Amino acid sequence: MTLSGNQKRKMKSAARLFAVQALFQMEAAGQTMDRVMVEFEDHRFGEEFDDYTMAEGDSRLFRKLVGDAVNHQAKIDQMTDRALVAKWPIARIDPTLRALFRAAGAEMVEGDTPPKVVITEFVDVARAFFPRGGRGEVHQRRSGPHGPRGEARGVLTPRTPSEPIHSARPNRKRSELPSDQT
Repeated sequence: MTLSGNQKRKMKSAARLFAVQALFQMEAAGQTMDRVMVEFEDHRFGEEFDDYTMAEGDSRLFRKLVGDAVNHQAKIDQMTDRALVAKWPIARIDPTLRALFRAAGAEMVEGDTPPKVVITEFVDVARAFFPRGGRGEVHQRRSGPHGPRGEARGVLTPRTPSEPIHSARPNRKRSELPSDQT
């Protein structure tokens, strides 16, 4: 059976959503990448509920996103951390958003998809998890409500007692900030 362009696009969009869910599950439950990928492909892709059927995902893209996010996690986290407000390093943000940044970062760094498409697709994924803001909530976490140096507010994971009060990354001087943050 030949799939239409629209069906292929929907399957890729579903694969991105499933990749975020899988990365979250791996972190939250401490499960291995292989176990989670098999579970998603066997049970989540096309899963039927009483009145709803999950989309079929593009298995190749799903596996690439999850694999690249895991294999390049340090690089992706470092790049993401540099874009976040100093008071909110990646380890401190909501775990769902962290999984989203990792999946999107994997596609941006290792994929062939144009950046504009990746951003649009993952903003849509963010809306699935954060329906009251999506893009605005992602932007707040990236730059804060009062510009790039303001502290981000929203539905963030609060600091736990075991977390250090200060960011692991030292505050940068104004002259060290990227030009869009000065």
